[in-house]
Amino acid sequence: MTYNCREVVGRSLPPLVEQLRDGDELIVLDNASADGTAGAVRELAPDAIVFESGENLGFAAGCNAAAERATGDLMVLLNPDAIVQPGFRDAIEAPAADGRGWGAWMGLVTDEGGRLVNTEGGVVHFTGIAWAGGAGRARDAASGDGRPREVGFASGACLAIPRRSWEALGGFPPEYFLYGEDVDLSLRVRLAGGRVGVEPAALVDHEYEFRKGERKWRYLERNRWATIVRTFPAPLLALLAPALAATEVALVAVSVAGGWWRQKLGAWVDVARWMPRLLRERREIATRRRISTSEFADALTPELDSDYLVRASRFAPLRWALRAYWSVVRLLLAAGSADPPSRG
Repeated sequence: MTYNCREVVGRSLPPLVEQLRDGDELIVLDNASADGTAGAVRELAPDAIVFESGENLGFAAGCNAAAERATGDLMVLLNPDAIVQPGFRDAIEAPAADGRGWGAWMGLVTDEGGRLVNTEGGVVHFTGIAWAGGAGRARDAASGDGRPREVGFASGACLAIPRRSWEALGGFPPEYFLYGEDVDLSLRVRLAGGRVGVEPAALVDHEYEFRKGERKWRYLERNRWATIVRTFPAPLLALLAPALAATEVALVAVSVAGGWWRQKLGAWVDVARWMPRLLRERREIATRRRISTSEFADALTPELDSDYLVRASRFAPLRWALRAYWSVVRLLLAAGSADPPSRG
């Protein structure tokens, strides 16, 4: 999916095209770029399937539209500013061929020419706050000693998933537009009994910038709540209600201090307007659930160890309180771990 990134695809497409094999499909949806991106793609990748949406569908709906054209067994989603490194194509396919049983996975995403980690696997807090694991750390300090491992969610910057699984799950929620769609999809993969991992041998360098305007906060907050409503099983929601309420109070204060309180209010309006649809989608997602609530909770964490949450992560009383709260939740879930998998 591309949007006004003519210069970017000039760097990202050539190394990708070099690694493609006969039978591979390169599909690019252009979200009504005004800078000639679609033309640049056609010039750089003459064999690519390129189509123009005519309007900016956003990342989630744009990926869905592109995926509808795919015919291969494995789909790999790449951001237009993700530059694959040598050996990427074979490495990203490996989890599909070696019997790991992963339902979705990602490559190791770096930044600054491979010097730093952009994400070594997404992390999902039990309040629904999610972030790129390991962001900003030196690449040689990445977790797992370079071995494949399971993660909280697979980043949409470089996400691999069997096409039949994508279709069965319904792809990304199109209304999200930007942000959080990869968290939602990964949690639905888990609900359906799949596992989510990272293949560090599949290297991608991502030209990433966190600050992209105040509106990003509205997308992040509304999509966080939409994911909670859509995917968190009812027993977990009931136990987390006090923590979720306290988080909202804290985030209001943070948004006021940060000057994005209007975006926070807008997120509440969006979620309220979406709620009838979210509840319908929740019931549909629950019909595909194959794991217990306790097993679902295995994908979540009480730790706030993101570099984007520095103050919270360094406040020891908050860390202890979150760990204690989560320990009680896990004990209560374990006591009721035989709950029917299909229950919402």
